[in-house]
Amino acid sequence: MRRRTASDTIARALGIGAVTVLMATLVAGVGRVVAEREAEKESRLGPIPERGRGSRAERPVAVEAGVFRMKRSDLAVPWEQPLSPAAEPRRLALYRALRAYPGAPPRIPHGLTADEFRLTLCHSCHVRGGYVARFGKYAPLTPHPEYRDCLSCHVPDGSKVGIGFPNPANPAVCSQCHPAPDVRPREFAPIDWRPAPWPGIGQRALAEAPPLIPHDLESRNNCLACHGGPGAVQEIRTSHPERANCLQCHVRAPLEAGEFRRP
Repeated sequence: MRRRTASDTIARALGIGAVTVLMATLVAGVGRVVAEREAEKESRLGPIPERGRGSRAERPVAVEAGVFRMKRSDLAVPWEQPLSPAAEPRRLALYRALRAYPGAPPRIPHGLTADEFRLTLCHSCHVRGGYVARFGKYAPLTPHPEYRDCLSCHVPDGSKVGIGFPNPANPAVCSQCHPAPDVRPREFAPIDWRPAPWPGIGQRALAEAPPLIPHDLESRNNCLACHGGPGAVQEIRTSHPERANCLQCHVRAPLEAGEFRRP
């Protein structure tokens, strides 16, 4: 084997140095090309306004605020956020008055235009929420936005809708929900039916324990839709909407405590 000399070591070091310089030059060239392309793009788009402290650039556009919320916790409105002074808060008494019994879907407390009735445009207000100047209130959020045919469960007042209801004497109308052999309307017999009492709020297993959930969770898997934000009922509005995993602390009430019973 030939013994390595000093000249061989020097030649090898020079070769390694040349390769290193070549790689550095190549990386610098690529970086320069990328920077030039970014500068060209910025020149086409125009200068980006500086974000000064307290400037308008720091504040989002009002109509775009919250458009890109991706998590359930992002749907919550901070407790301290000021509400519109013209908005009337939702109260527990109205919440219960709109439901025939505990757990029933609420009726629609406002009028519907012809297009709203035909096209079911409820999601335009009740999925994203926000202040509705038409009614002077914040729209409550639906806990089940995946359901599209809202009028199947939520019934408007027939005297307030923009168009009348379909002819009830048409069997095709009734058979949409009642697939019976004979679906023609008949005389309604009076019944002695009384709604069940509402469960009390603030039920706790211990004095300092989190409140129990006095209702079932079917179609109510998004707690913040009813308990967070300005559209929530004032008496049951959460003080910590940033905690999105509500079931970590709040659990269903025992059957004997949460079951709806008639007096």
